[in-house]
Amino acid sequence: MPLTSADVKAEATRLGCDLCGVATAAALPELQYLNEWLARGFAGEMRYLHRSAETRTSIECFLPTVRSVIVTATLYNAGEADASDRAPDAVEVARYARGRDYHVVLAERLEALVAWMRAQADTPFDAAIFVDKHHVQERSWAAAAGLGWIGKNGCVIHPDLGSWLLLAGVAVSLDLAPDRLQLDQCGSCTLCLDSCPTGALVEPKVLDATQCLAYHTIELDDPIPEPYREAVGHHWFGCDICQAVCPWNLAPPLTTDATWTSQGRQGMRASDLWLMPDHELHRVVDGSAMERTGLSRLRRTLALNIGNSDDPSLVGVLARPGQGVRNAAPSADTAVVRDAVAWAQERLRGHDERE
Repeated sequence: MPLTSADVKAEATRLGCDLCGVATAAALPELQYLNEWLARGFAGEMRYLHRSAETRTSIECFLPTVRSVIVTATLYNAGEADASDRAPDAVEVARYARGRDYHVVLAERLEALVAWMRAQADTPFDAAIFVDKHHVQERSWAAAAGLGWIGKNGCVIHPDLGSWLLLAGVAVSLDLAPDRLQLDQCGSCTLCLDSCPTGALVEPKVLDATQCLAYHTIELDDPIPEPYREAVGHHWFGCDICQAVCPWNLAPPLTTDATWTSQGRQGMRASDLWLMPDHELHRVVDGSAMERTGLSRLRRTLALNIGNSDDPSLVGVLARPGQGVRNAAPSADTAVVRDAVAWAQERLRGHDERE
């Protein structure tokens, strides 16, 4: 018997995916907006988006023989720990980065799915996996596969699971029954737009990445521009504000998957992280999505986190990366980090004077 969509969904669930849907490979008109978005300069330094734009706007460029697109969504929300006794320099880490690196985990699960499909299918077929780093616009295909609608914050929202979802999928040369689209249920709500501290959501579903804290703390190689440094606050890696305020995330289910439930990194003191030598700091982020950002960028943002702590006693800490041991923290010896340290020290000294 031929492989069915129901078969694929059942196996995807067994492998740890919370949702699985199928879309027929066809032109998605909204993908053409990518070129306009790029032309408006909203990608900032993410030049790879320009290089991959043609592939991103046509699934046939990703897999020429594609007939169907299988999309999975995996819940990563492990909830929040009690923040009542947090230190003034405790860092915030985006929820998706608190567990294992999703690029690796989801790729492994999809590879297992494809292997299972090949064993079950009565004819050979082509397949190509996509997990964020590949040149596919996952959220558009997730919506096309009926996994939810694209909210005003740009995230895919499922009516039962909310938006704390990791998206990935497989383009295949099989004809599979597609799923029905879901209605957009954002209504007149604008909480995500109104709550963004930098105004990065310039209009519903349109993100100017150059104003986004996630872009500044993850993607940007250069110093974080001064107008955004105070807004960085305690955000060490990424920002969840536009999802946290969404009414569809008020009481979302929590994942029980140990892959995502690690609370390491979140809530650690920026000063403690700053004093670590590079090899210890690397161990903190090892195996997570944070590892891809690089220690120098992480140090740059830690310096701003310390500067935003309003704790003048931490001025001296900034002069001692790696406990002040020579060559223990070469990642701090870069222009972008030194610039962030100078800003943070000046801010803390100014706070001390105001006191």
